Amino acid sequence: MKYRQNRRTSFGRVAERTVQFTVRRVPTEVEKALKRKATVSEKSLNTVLVEALSREAGVEREVVYHDLDSLAGTWEDDPAFDAALRAQHRIDKNLWK
Repeated sequence: MKYRQNRRTSFGRVAERTVQFTVRRVPTEVEKALKRKATVSEKSLNTVLVEALSREAGVEREVVYHDLDSLAGTWEDDPAFDAALRAQHRIDKNLWK
């Protein structure tokens, strides 16, 4: 097991200390499954392995998303909203003369 010292990133922040493992005798089917998972999730094999090790060790980090994916599929019909939107889409022909 190799230890890396804290280092500064290109943004001046201190990166956390990490270790490097060498894993031997990984079954071919495990290798294929991990590579497939990395490809499907569009992540590096290293990221998939670190996530799996973290999960198994019980120290999985909570992922914080800063996007709107959590809202996808949550639309609820609201007749009052629909009526207000229809009213906004009406064109007052007198204003456009």
